Amino acid sequence: MSHSQQVLVRTGSSTRIERTAMAEHTDFLRDVVVVGGGAAGLSAALTLARARRSVTVVDAGQPRNAPADAVHGLLGLEGLSPLELLVRGRQEVRRYGGEILDDEVVDVSSASYGFSVVLRGGVVLRARRLLIATGLVDELPDIPGVREQWGRGVLHCPYCHGWEVRDRRIGVLGTNPMALHKAILFSQWSSDVVFFTHDLQLEGQERAKLEALGVAIVAGRISRLEIEDDHVSGVRLGETVVAVDAVVVSTPMVARTELFAGIGIAATAHPAGAFIETDASGATSVPGVWAAGNSSNIGAQVGAAAAAGALTAQGINTDLIMKDLDRAVAAAAASSTDGTPTMEHTFDHEYWDQIWQGDRVTAMGNSQANPHLIRETGNLAPGTALDAGCGAGTEAIWLATHGWKVTGADIASAALDRAAGRAADAGVADQVQWVQADLSTWEPDAQYDLVTTHYAHPAMPQLDFYDRTASWVAPEAPSSSLATSTAGPVGTITSTEVITGTAGTSTDRPLRPRQPLPTSPHASIPLSGRS
Repeated sequence: MSHSQQVLVRTGSSTRIERTAMAEHTDFLRDVVVVGGGAAGLSAALTLARARRSVTVVDAGQPRNAPADAVHGLLGLEGLSPLELLVRGRQEVRRYGGEILDDEVVDVSSASYGFSVVLRGGVVLRARRLLIATGLVDELPDIPGVREQWGRGVLHCPYCHGWEVRDRRIGVLGTNPMALHKAILFSQWSSDVVFFTHDLQLEGQERAKLEALGVAIVAGRISRLEIEDDHVSGVRLGETVVAVDAVVVSTPMVARTELFAGIGIAATAHPAGAFIETDASGATSVPGVWAAGNSSNIGAQVGAAAAAGALTAQGINTDLIMKDLDRAVAAAAASSTDGTPTMEHTFDHEYWDQIWQGDRVTAMGNSQANPHLIRETGNLAPGTALDAGCGAGTEAIWLATHGWKVTGADIASAALDRAAGRAADAGVADQVQWVQADLSTWEPDAQYDLVTTHYAHPAMPQLDFYDRTASWVAPEAPSSSLATSTAGPVGTITSTEVITGTAGTSTDRPLRPRQPLPTSPHASIPLSGRS
């Protein structure tokens, strides 16, 4: 499949971006896929590429600051065109081997290796880590003239545009409660600020603040902006026009999260909009997923977004280094003194107890329930459920909190101890029975309405394991009977298939994993964890 790259074209005093064909790219497992090619995404990609990581940036070509003439407040690059900044950034990323695809991400899902990212052009990218740098959507007020002048005569950020409208007539539109704050801020740049109340009812203290700053207050509903020679000239209220040179709006700024809902990413409400919560390094609550720039910081200017991208890239690279180190240590421990591999361990109780008591417990003990399980079973009537290979019990506890009577079975007593404590903390200790069992030989004394598993089980062939778990589904189970999500989207089989003996035997059943399973003997990794 062919892709394109963007090149900067100058004609006289104008600058534009055009796309040219790129060579066909070959699919492989990348270290990181960055969704979004703005300042944060490109800065992260540059840092990752310089760290010798395989990184791909997917850019839909819709930068938030595209209407603006220049980037401001960016040290060393003050006044640079936003489009030229992106072109320079792309060139720098490619200089160190980073890949940039002009395409749109249409689906993101978890997989055994990390994440599967589907592009509108048909390419499926595989990545160990995912960085969200998709920025924000400004929800503009429905006032004629605002959208047409957005980023030029209609402004929102005093630090981005205040200098350019200093000492001029500035009108602030009272379209939401945050508009009062904008009027206060812009009074630093001009003594001629007018606040149009529009739909807002100012309280006495709010009115007093504006009057103390010399901000004029104009009551009434705004009809439209007056535009002359492609410049804002006034604000119309019915038959009255108040002359202004620029207009300020307070827009709800909302992170683009719809695409990532299936992997557990949701926006957090903020007085100014909504954003993706992260820790100081940019990591989200979903293991393996990071966010940077305006996606996670509503107020970030270009410089702050670029800095956040670099910082987040350092966090991702360190995370990958430590995971690879864990593997190297495990591989060395599994080799004999003469350097030949040995398989002395048998994935028994002792082996898994060591895993759950060791350094990997943090990654494997994730508190986020598998989003595929939530989607597939969230609307089912609760019944009896078995979480086969429950680990620290995240999915079992989630089912219990939604009314299911759950059995959690795992070979590791250390994991079950951890799970029991978490169930007690969640207030569902009476809803879950914890059973220590080797699933390759265990025969439960009951059948269940729902059987679910979220781990690879290297002690036996995976498809044999799924067929085995299918036999534990009650024939009278009312609907979805088995949810397997070790290496891709959840698959289900029905009680009819169990009765007829067709469950897990057809080659086109979604019960079969849709992605290759890990082949390492250390591959028992939860879907919510990352390799």
